Amino acid sequence: MPASRSIKPGTRRGGGAAAVVEPRRPIWPLALLGALAALAILLIALPASLIGRMAPANVTLQDFSGSLWHGSAGRITVNGRDAGALEWRLHPAPLLGLTLAADLHWVKAAFVADGRVRLDRHALSLEHVTGGGPIDSLQSLGIAPGWHGSATLDVARLQADLDGGEPRWRAAAGELRVTDLHSPAFAGGATLGGYALRVADGAIGADGNGSARLVDTGGPLALDAVIQFSVKERRGIASGTIAARSEADPALRAEIDKLAQLRPRDPQGRVPFDLELSL
Repeated sequence: MPASRSIKPGTRRGGGAAAVVEPRRPIWPLALLGALAALAILLIALPASLIGRMAPANVTLQDFSGSLWHGSAGRITVNGRDAGALEWRLHPAPLLGLTLAADLHWVKAAFVADGRVRLDRHALSLEHVTGGGPIDSLQSLGIAPGWHGSATLDVARLQADLDGGEPRWRAAAGELRVTDLHSPAFAGGATLGGYALRVADGAIGADGNGSARLVDTGGPLALDAVIQFSVKERRGIASGTIAARSEADPALRAEIDKLAQLRPRDPQGRVPFDLELSL
């Protein structure tokens, strides 16, 4: 009986040398790289001013430089108020899914912040926002008018739904700190020390209502409060206790004594308070 021969995959019977059939390589990775390269070239060629067409109606961007890929707007106004300048660097891959993603660098006088933004037809997300500076730089935006001090931001995320018209904030997590807080209109300009406003992950519900914690970080006042707020109604209620420490300025102690006439001190000498806020 003749010996049997095995035939290797990729060969065929017959005379001559065996033909090896090479497996076809998928071409989609090359096609994707080509599409990304073409998109990068397009973004580099397009002017930075095109980003202004994507801004909401109440936001105006001017004094553009650079490209749509990596550009800047030297002047921003929000509802007619000076909102500083912005630099951005786009990420090309999300654009294939009709999503805008970018690294941001924002400057308002001496206040500087960096972060990431992600925007599509349904949602807006800000992530890893860090920075800080004097709060005086933010007063043209209507933030803390008449107050002075320094602030630092550390926001892990801030998310809003865009379906149905106006943005509806649905998630936030992070911390805002202020130091050397004072105002000439309060307690003769005495320094109030430092404070931290903390929003925990999951603190904002689906209805837009949420809560935050406000505590002192050292200084002449001992403060511990919880803020219950409504994003939709743009108002909140701060409830907690406050007390003057031994190093408090006499003018500051006098203000706490006035507050104690409205609400009796607790056994620890702290004065309860409830304060309505406009957001």
